[in-house]
Amino acid sequence: MGAVKIWDAMEVAEEARENTNAEILSSSLTVDTSIPLPDMKPRIIELCKDLFKKWSELDNAHFSVETISGGITNLLLKVSVREESGSTVCLTVRLYGPNTEYVINRERELQAIKYLSAAGFGAKLLGVFGNGMVQSFINARTLTPSDMRKPKLAAEIAKQLHKFHLVEIPGSKEPQLWKDIFKFFEKASSLKFDDSEVQKKYETISFEVIHGEVVELKELTSLFNAPVVFAHNDLLSGNLMLNDEEENLYFIDFEYGSYSYRGFDIGNHFSEYAGYDCDYSLYPNKDEQYHFFRHYLHPDKPHEVAEKDLEALYVEANTFMLASHLYWALWALIQAKMSPIDFDYMGYFFLRYNEYKRKKEEYLSLARSYLSGSGTG
Repeated sequence: MGAVKIWDAMEVAEEARENTNAEILSSSLTVDTSIPLPDMKPRIIELCKDLFKKWSELDNAHFSVETISGGITNLLLKVSVREESGSTVCLTVRLYGPNTEYVINRERELQAIKYLSAAGFGAKLLGVFGNGMVQSFINARTLTPSDMRKPKLAAEIAKQLHKFHLVEIPGSKEPQLWKDIFKFFEKASSLKFDDSEVQKKYETISFEVIHGEVVELKELTSLFNAPVVFAHNDLLSGNLMLNDEEENLYFIDFEYGSYSYRGFDIGNHFSEYAGYDCDYSLYPNKDEQYHFFRHYLHPDKPHEVAEKDLEALYVEANTFMLASHLYWALWALIQAKMSPIDFDYMGYFFLRYNEYKRKKEEYLSLARSYLSGSGTG
């Protein structure tokens, strides 16, 4: 029996269309992300006054600005505004990391946010400006990698992902995964680093071999007939938030979202159990994965999922997990060149690529035996 639709996808799209008639506010101002927070504050206040005209006359003392988190691509700020009436309004200002347009399609992201937010996902988009966006504030904490593996939370993430994958975003439904990977490959394979040590490490990479790996994986996964959905593509712990009191779980940050294969979204999520330290001994075992699949495939009746459906998704998610290592490995090389953030992106490339090579044989042979029919009996 197929999964019960929690809502009608067309209704969601319709609702979004009505919602997006409410014009999203915009400002041409930009905020320099390289300056310290105290220097940034007046600029953030000026931006809020420019976007929200009702606050334009408020004294700057009515605004407070604090950092929520600095991811490895964005800076998130919480702005609290004490209005004349005495009530306080909280907003989130998201500043795009410098040069992130090399790896992120912002137009695609903004288009998706409108529809995802109408469907109840993430924070509401309130305004856009030169190098970021303003969203409603979510009162919740960011999950840690170890939170994601707790059975109760894993089931909740799976249920939410089932809903997320039902949202329809207008436009082409063609999966973008391999296009994006080949785009990353083009950029990543023709870099030159000023630092001679980094350049030496870079020269040890065989792009010819990587190209072959990508082509082989693309051809193999094309045989799965994997469902194409609007995927989040970056479900790491930092993009999952939980309000512990209300037990509400939120997905945030859709900047890598695109139409893709459901197996990629799930396999990529599982690889994030390893956290930023890339401790891949934390990758979920088969039982943990089956627990997730049951709640993803049939949120209302997880124990009625057929064994063959679990097995099919197991093969699909773990083969696409290999693609997620290649995706983020190539992404890391571009970031190593473009990002001013102090993070060892070159080291991260090798962590992801080596893990790909370690897991490759196991999951490719699993996929081949499954596809040849021996895995279906």
